[in-house]
Amino acid sequence: MTDGVRCMWMRGGTSKGAFFIAEDLPAERDTFLLRVLGSPDDRQIDGIGGADPLTSKVAVVKLSERPGVDVDYLFLQVAVNEALVSDAQNCGNLLAAVGPFAIERGLVNAGDGLSKVTVFMENSQELAVVSVSVKNGKPVYEGHTAIDGVPGTAAAISMAFKDIAGSSCGALLPTGNAVDVVDGLSATLIDNGMPVVLLRAADFGIQGSESRAELDNDSQLKSRLESIRLASGPLMNLGDVSNKTVPKMTLLSAPMNGGCVSTRTFIPHRCHASIGVLGAVSVATACLVAGSVATDLADLPAGGKKRLLIEHPTGATAIDAKVADDGRVESTAIVRTARKLFDGTVFD
Repeated sequence: MTDGVRCMWMRGGTSKGAFFIAEDLPAERDTFLLRVLGSPDDRQIDGIGGADPLTSKVAVVKLSERPGVDVDYLFLQVAVNEALVSDAQNCGNLLAAVGPFAIERGLVNAGDGLSKVTVFMENSQELAVVSVSVKNGKPVYEGHTAIDGVPGTAAAISMAFKDIAGSSCGALLPTGNAVDVVDGLSATLIDNGMPVVLLRAADFGIQGSESRAELDNDSQLKSRLESIRLASGPLMNLGDVSNKTVPKMTLLSAPMNGGCVSTRTFIPHRCHASIGVLGAVSVATACLVAGSVATDLADLPAGGKKRLLIEHPTGATAIDAKVADDGRVESTAIVRTARKLFDGTVFD
């Protein structure tokens, strides 16, 4: 047991997590984090985790030594009912809180107005620019921006991504194909910031409008999805993924509420209450890839600059995509919100 470690608990987008300065963490980092979050235990009763993958997350932040970069951000997913701490993926939702956290801890000196924090995402070795409203040198959390999956409103935080294609798998389409047949079903294997296997909900005999609880209770569906996930890992240059949290599995159907496409995402074994930021970016990108499993389902707006509403169980996530004349997705951006929940000392 340590004497306690400085920790800030923050909501970022539709997730919550423990934020640490890298140098504050003990040498036995993973053991410490399992104790802090309370894993493995379905209730995480002996820790601060919320008994859900979306609230069992960690952000490790440090001052960057890279030219033109403010901070480095390492995301760690702490499994709820396993003794597992994984760095195999990014978390775009917690990324929304990295900018405010860096300002709160004095890693970034911010004047009043809009402060742009350049973040190196260690998990994928890519960059993001997080724009945060600041007043009197402190992040502004109150505002009028609403995001689906979070009650109320808060200050808008813009996150812009560039050149994130293939960040984990080496290429946007790691197999080189818009569609592959995996375990007998058509699938699009894509990585534009998050490795995702896209499948048609109809191919599983479901509508795609089912609730999170209903899908979580469908053991036959989840078993089939896991079989496809395990087969997709090597195809996506991820190797054996039996003990990894990627790739994510997303079931697609036609939009139901005026969006671009409807999704139900598994992360990877439980149905997501919404959808991850970078998962939504990968889905939006697939909608723009000719011949993907999303193409016939998606309702796409016209023009080179597109706002794609990716529907999920609790609403929709808006992805702004800039598309080149040759059809290549040049950049993506998303607006999230964040809030500081508590700041203090956590004990293992």
